[in-house]
Amino acid sequence: MAVPKRKTSKSKSASRKAQNTKKPIARASSSCSQCGAPVQSHHACASCGYYNGRQVLTVVAED
Repeated sequence: MAVPKRKTSKSKSASRKAQNTKKPIARASSSCSQCGAPVQSHHACASCGYYNGRQVLTVVAED
């Protein structure tokens, strides 16, 4: 059975464990073909209600 020859230092084990932290996910976004507003991929536009060239949501204008 293999046994370590020396003690692993705190900085060595900390830098190895730093790779396991949760990274933020970058959201892919594009612009709406109707109004040009930024919209997530595979989602209807929140400002105009269009998805894939047709209106799927009725958007009420806020005052």
